[in-house]
Amino acid sequence: MARREVHTRYRQSWLGTAWLVLTPLLMLVVYTLVFRHVFQVRWSPPGEGNLAFALRLYAGLAVFNFFAECVNRAPLLIVEQPHLVKKVVFPVEVLPWASVMAALAHLGIAAVALLGLRWLGMGTVPLSALALPLVWLPLLPLCLGLGWGLSAVGTFIRDIGQILSMAMTALVFMSPVFFPVDALPGGLRDWMWLNPLAPIMTQTRTVLLEGLWPDWSLCSLSFVASLAVAWAGAALFRRLRPGFSDVV
Repeated sequence: MARREVHTRYRQSWLGTAWLVLTPLLMLVVYTLVFRHVFQVRWSPPGEGNLAFALRLYAGLAVFNFFAECVNRAPLLIVEQPHLVKKVVFPVEVLPWASVMAALAHLGIAAVALLGLRWLGMGTVPLSALALPLVWLPLLPLCLGLGWGLSAVGTFIRDIGQILSMAMTALVFMSPVFFPVDALPGGLRDWMWLNPLAPIMTQTRTVLLEGLWPDWSLCSLSFVASLAVAWAGAALFRRLRPGFSDVV
């Protein structure tokens, strides 16, 4: 199902799955031009080149794009599959799994692009990059939990898709995508850590750009919090599932 979803999205386009690479890179060029040359954002030590600046942005965008794709898709997972919902033998719990696995294709391409940009800009890839899958691991239960919860609620409340679209637009600027957490004042910095994407984005830059191993305690806390979200989403899905066939 995940493979079919990716294939269907690009099946009739001229460039096909090449858009998996071109879309994030084109957006990265735009963001780099706007934030570095128009708004004159200075992130790290003076003299940093455009490529290094773009790499910092892309490290945050890769995480956010995966999260946003899963969340924006979630409210429609049940609604768009009425023939599967009404078949009692079909385990509709796998629909969020298929959505997350399809989004993983984009995240995998982003990982390759990140490593390529790191090698191109700095001439080497640090050994700490091996920890990147562990840094990104909390995204899996987080997005699955939100997928279960939002798909269940979205079946009954159809407006949730529009609400999430606006929320994702706000969240990209309320996450450390275009700025480091350390740039915030002390009070705001503490609140920022409540954003589940903040530690993942920060640790991504740590292992790729700084060449340091991640803060394992922070990664563990992030993973445990994501597991809690997954458990809550699964519980909500099970509670609302008996009513799906009545409203689709």
